[in-house]
Amino acid sequence: MARNNLLIYFNNLATSGFLAHIIDMETMQNTQSFSLTPSAADRINILKAQDKNPGLRFRVSVKGGGCSGFQYEFTLDDKTPSAADIVVSASGAEAVIDDISLGLLSGAVLDYTEDLSQAGFSIKNPNATAKCGCGNSFSVNL
Repeated sequence: MARNNLLIYFNNLATSGFLAHIIDMETMQNTQSFSLTPSAADRINILKAQDKNPGLRFRVSVKGGGCSGFQYEFTLDDKTPSAADIVVSASGAEAVIDDISLGLLSGAVLDYTEDLSQAGFSIKNPNATAKCGCGNSFSVNL
């Protein structure tokens, strides 16, 4: 396995020291797909309209950390996607995923839900083998 195809995340776990996650990006990227539900696309479009910024994009990335090893990060910006970014469009909404994060998000779906007690974006990730109670941190079998 070539060294440039490996991604290593280091997490500082308070109770058990450092934990390293090594991912073979070559095997993780065989079936790259990511999608938005209609609800997520609608909410992104609402945020674009509220901000009066038609170029606003929803960025999804995976960072090392959280209680389960990896955590999702959601941001809004109008930066032009890089050549390595993947842009997923639905109903005028755009989500941008960096190529490294996509390896952990293959087959995942971005959703937006709203009820009486909470509202927010979430990821339905078929690669996640466990997640914490908040739903923002997950682990995968490597």
